[in-house]
Amino acid sequence: MPLVISGSTAGGRGRPAVLAAAAARGLLGGLAGAAAMTASQRLERAVTGRPASHVPGRTLLLLAGRSPGEDDRPGGATLAMVVATSAALGAVRGVWRASGLLRVRADVAQTLLRIIVDQTLENATGAGAPPRTWRSGEGFVEVVHAAVAAVATGAVVERLVEPVLESRRGTTSH
Repeated sequence: MPLVISGSTAGGRGRPAVLAAAAARGLLGGLAGAAAMTASQRLERAVTGRPASHVPGRTLLLLAGRSPGEDDRPGGATLAMVVATSAALGAVRGVWRASGLLRVRADVAQTLLRIIVDQTLENATGAGAPPRTWRSGEGFVEVVHAAVAAVATGAVVERLVEPVLESRRGTTSH
């Protein structure tokens, strides 16, 4: 059932409670996004023969204070990082939806945010390399998978959260 709010509150709840509920529902969308991205990556690798990336898992291990080697293939940590990042972005997506950032604009914003978050964490920990150093085509593939996650997340969030806090202030002057 969508989060529906009359006016700016629901049952006397204020904006913070509405946003918290939207974020919680957005988490569900993020989990759907993680599943969709994982499936798209598996399909793409089956077609292209590209090996699985374990950079997200090594990133998570580094964030947790461990020291994985370049040859480590932490499958569980990789999946955990994908799910955690997707859930967090789903929460953000729920807040965006409640606030009025909708559909394609939200898909594009989430795709970009996914790439930014992944690259920031991977490069800050030393687990990954900047996209400008990747082999030809790798960046495109990463963007496609991030977009798949964004669209799947959005499909769920758009059903669970209504844009009830969308404001009309500032539409005529800035």
